[in-house]
Amino acid sequence: MNRPLRRFANDRERDSRSTRARRVLGFAALATVAALTVTGCAPIAALLQQATAPEPELPALPDGTVAGFGAQQPEWVGCEDGLECAVVHAPLDWNQPSGETIVLRLVKQEALGGEAAGTLFVNPGGPGASGVDYLSGGADGAVQPDVQEAYDVVAWDPRGVGASSPVTCLDDARMDEYLFGVDPAEADLDVGSDAWMEAALAHEQAFGDACLQETGDLLAHVSTAETVQDLDMLRAIVGDPKLNYLGYSYGTYIGARYADAYPERAGRLVLDGAIDPAASLSDVVREQTRGFETALRTYVADCISRQDCPLNGPVDVGMAQISALLDQVDAKPLTGSDGRSFTASTMLTAIITPLYAQSNWGYLDELFSSVAQGDPDIGLTLADFYYDRENGTYRSNSTEAFTAINCLDYPAGDVDRDQMRADAAELAEIAPTIGRFQGYGDLACAAWPEQPAAERGPVTGAGADPILVVGTTGDPATPYRWAESLAEQLESGVLVTYNGEGHTAYGESACINGVIDEYLLTGAVPTSDPQCS
Repeated sequence: MNRPLRRFANDRERDSRSTRARRVLGFAALATVAALTVTGCAPIAALLQQATAPEPELPALPDGTVAGFGAQQPEWVGCEDGLECAVVHAPLDWNQPSGETIVLRLVKQEALGGEAAGTLFVNPGGPGASGVDYLSGGADGAVQPDVQEAYDVVAWDPRGVGASSPVTCLDDARMDEYLFGVDPAEADLDVGSDAWMEAALAHEQAFGDACLQETGDLLAHVSTAETVQDLDMLRAIVGDPKLNYLGYSYGTYIGARYADAYPERAGRLVLDGAIDPAASLSDVVREQTRGFETALRTYVADCISRQDCPLNGPVDVGMAQISALLDQVDAKPLTGSDGRSFTASTMLTAIITPLYAQSNWGYLDELFSSVAQGDPDIGLTLADFYYDRENGTYRSNSTEAFTAINCLDYPAGDVDRDQMRADAAELAEIAPTIGRFQGYGDLACAAWPEQPAAERGPVTGAGADPILVVGTTGDPATPYRWAESLAEQLESGVLVTYNGEGHTAYGESACINGVIDEYLLTGAVPTSDPQCS
């Protein structure tokens, strides 16, 4: 049975063995696969329970004005390996700042060189990735040493995420049913038929209804536009006249929207693994599907050059073997040692997860070898890493937050079944191996209980200081053309190209590191694209 993928690549790279891989993309198609998210650490609440320092206290409740929220004086307390944590208030609804409030949690590494030149805010992606967990895993995975010397580095959990006021939907057992279960109502139906779509919509509506019941009014107020307003509040709280910011993957969308909303307050912004703000959901799914198919072919080309490769060459033959494994699992899901079903959707998640970084391709060798032998446990482990699941427990709410934020950020419109079928056929054509499993992701938001907050469209950031837009030519999750598009949209956008593989570039190349570090430390930008490698 082929269920619509719930998450596709917007941003979620993961590799517990690599700090870089913990940047998340999560954005994608709302199909299920891969935009990776990251967090390699326990939730901050657990970290604080393990620490000897007390839980930070909320500052006095603001006076209900925008200025009052920006004037908060948070209490910073030691929380993990020399870091400091704090909590602040934010309006539930920025259109009604005198109304109900929510809580945002922050973590800070003070400038290692002494007096800070300012604050650098960092976001690892998502949507749904915890910035607190990301920075708690070590600032070395976020920024280079010279930048740590100069800046206080601050990350936060955006509204709806992690240790801030969270989106909550299902307990662990029900989340397993949602992500890994085989719905009997869909199993015997033809994918794309009216009956199958009705069953899929009912499945997604049950999830959305659970989110609304458990989360309440917050579910309507977790859009990126509201996170941008939160970020401007945080800038005011730390006392910086302009925002200095490093955003990865989905985090580039936050940064681009900030530059558009507050160009006069946009300082040094680095947008690495750029998302095109004007791209529609169908555009995102199509380009990410194309990107991951290309990345898979690149992996196969590398694999068949090695004696230990589980696939046969040439590349088209290796891709056909992967396609056959997906078909086998789709026709008859495997059962893991823990009793969970290993479906084609789960296998696709397992395939895409290592494609975020070339250093993780070895996991694909193990995946294809084990599935060919009828053993799905490695595949389930890779999917668990993607969903932040460990020993049957979901360590974060990244899956719930991912869907909630995306469904507010993308216009849903009416369900056009014929258009969805046409889109599914196009995906199968442009990506013959994985594309046929990537259709019908629109159904997730079509059944969502809250309406989208705004239309998507291009940004200009008119009047902003120069903004670095970084794109990787072999990035499967945020295709290079998106970086080109964003740099063109921003009046002060400066494109920096990394000729390489994987998702995001900072930390992967001395050339890229030099360009970004010089910009963050001095404000200087290259006079032309350095074409780093």
